[in-house]
Amino acid sequence: MAERKLFAGHAIRRLRFQLGVTQAAMAEALEISPSYLNLVERNQRPISAALMLKLAETYDFDPRRLAAAEPGGGAEALRRRLADPLFADLAIDRHQLEEWLAGAPDGAEAFARAYDRMGSAAAPLPGAAQDPGPQVRRAIERWRNHFADLDAAGEALADELRMAGEPYGAMAERLRVKHQLAVRILPAEVMVDTLKRLDLHARQLQLSEALDPSARAFALAEQLAVEARDEIEALVRGAELDRVAARLFRRHLTAYFAAAVTMPYARFLRACEASGYDLELLQRRFGASLPQVAHRLTTLQRVGARGLSFFLMRFDRAGQVSKRYAGASGSALVEAAVPCPLWNAYDAFARTDETAVQLVELEDGARAFTIARCVHPHGGAPGGVRPRFVIALGLPAAEAGTLAAARGVDLAGRAAPIGLGCRACTRVACLQRSAAPAGRAAAGSERERGVTAFGFAGD
Repeated sequence: MAERKLFAGHAIRRLRFQLGVTQAAMAEALEISPSYLNLVERNQRPISAALMLKLAETYDFDPRRLAAAEPGGGAEALRRRLADPLFADLAIDRHQLEEWLAGAPDGAEAFARAYDRMGSAAAPLPGAAQDPGPQVRRAIERWRNHFADLDAAGEALADELRMAGEPYGAMAERLRVKHQLAVRILPAEVMVDTLKRLDLHARQLQLSEALDPSARAFALAEQLAVEARDEIEALVRGAELDRVAARLFRRHLTAYFAAAVTMPYARFLRACEASGYDLELLQRRFGASLPQVAHRLTTLQRVGARGLSFFLMRFDRAGQVSKRYAGASGSALVEAAVPCPLWNAYDAFARTDETAVQLVELEDGARAFTIARCVHPHGGAPGGVRPRFVIALGLPAAEAGTLAAARGVDLAGRAAPIGLGCRACTRVACLQRSAAPAGRAAAGSERERGVTAFGFAGD
């Protein structure tokens, strides 16, 4: 499969400005022509592997910064922000957007930060707390949810633990010997509304008996993230978040490290490729839950050892999304405020022991293969509300041929036409439509009625 071309002229230009050198001087140092460097800086040529290596050798430049530093997350992320009704009267096409990124990358980044801080076109209520979610997600997507240093540290620790015996016992012993922490499983009536507690006075990591074995092992691995404190804190500082958002980002990175320990990168990727990314087999082999495995699939982007380009969403029966990771997929589907009701991922709520798969196509023609399953988080008193969420994984249809879940599916056949939610979708004559698209005037006639009551101008 061909690798996606990397356009990151803004990062090269920023490096050149920081060094205080001219285009001619940098081109000479990199042994390329000034005209070619000019095209690269203007994103009219991709950055080749040879140029990437020359940059690293000549300027001690970390190639990961090329992918991680796209202003505002890149052209697609900026395009989705500009789809807000606030900008409905502006005709900003793809060409203008690319010119903006090439000519004023810092201006594009400033716009993205301001928009994310604002949250949406709607003005916040006086005294309302700012939602840290967009800040955290932006920090995660900046790295496409792949943190190479944490993967390396987690894999090294996993190798040490393998030599010490069974994973759970080895982690508990490491906590006891190296960190003077005992692991104690307590009754649910003692850990009321609490699944995990670190009691530094008693030097105990206390876990509720309500946690299943995979959750208990993951909790121990999260506690061992103290051994990667330097790497985690460096990422948090680099994200430049406010206090609340920084705390949430740190929690995400801690969980990422735990996944790197319990599902070490190289072993996990080999298991994925050998099994056709069979979710149930991966759960059993690594003693992990479905949410843990699903999230891990979005992180497989190590240079020279990449997995498939999965994205992930988690939502409830009302369509409220509580987790979304685009990973390396770049899929617009993760941006849906409320997932399209035509997506059969909702069927997983009724088929709790089955997996719902579907080939879908968005308005722009992008096709994806999706896998959805219902999960039940820990917690909740007996006889009380039992929470349910759907974990939905997806990847570009062109990459899905090797999946165990896609066997028997014609990936070149008819796909279900879905959108990004009614307010963002302009498909006409949709029987499921519940509202006109944002920024489009509703249209109707007293003399006739179409298949939907929510027609809109431009049909």
